Amino acid sequence: MYCFAYYTYESLIHFFGSTFACVQAVVAACIGAKFGVNGNPGELPKWYAIVVVLFICIYVAGFAWSWGPLGWLVPSEIFPLEIRSAAQSINVSVNMLFTFIVAQIFLTMLCHLKFGLFLFFAFFVVLMSIFVYYFLPETKGIPIEEMGQVWKTHWFWSRYVTDEDYPKAGGYEMTKGGQGPKNV
Repeated sequence: MYCFAYYTYESLIHFFGSTFACVQAVVAACIGAKFGVNGNPGELPKWYAIVVVLFICIYVAGFAWSWGPLGWLVPSEIFPLEIRSAAQSINVSVNMLFTFIVAQIFLTMLCHLKFGLFLFFAFFVVLMSIFVYYFLPETKGIPIEEMGQVWKTHWFWSRYVTDEDYPKAGGYEMTKGGQGPKNV
């Protein structure tokens, strides 16, 4: 992971996103060529099964290095300290919900879509890569206190972020005695 410290997450996502889409396309092509749409492979050589499993392992390893942890990393970098814990709790809940849903429907989708399931997931990897490129600003070297300015200057999110959300001068200070935050 140290070798990736000098790259932005956007550039890494583009690299891994395109790699994942290609690996998933190779897996789909291998399964589609051997199994077809009826699902009967006939005689399946051992080397063929090893190649398919190897490409699936490459995909899983690459996902674990790039897309997998981004669901935990991005919210911790973009939300201010005041709401970071709430944002992370929503992130964890949504992540677990969708992991549960995918785990429940994966085998059914595999039976119905066959090799098309890997193309289905490759499509979403490409879609996520496009989303990251256009809609997530780079946060490398930006202190968490200045993220409001990043959102206010972003080409898309600037229309949703106002000066009331992130005051220009100063910030918030917690007060004693349960009186709540005050502007400073």
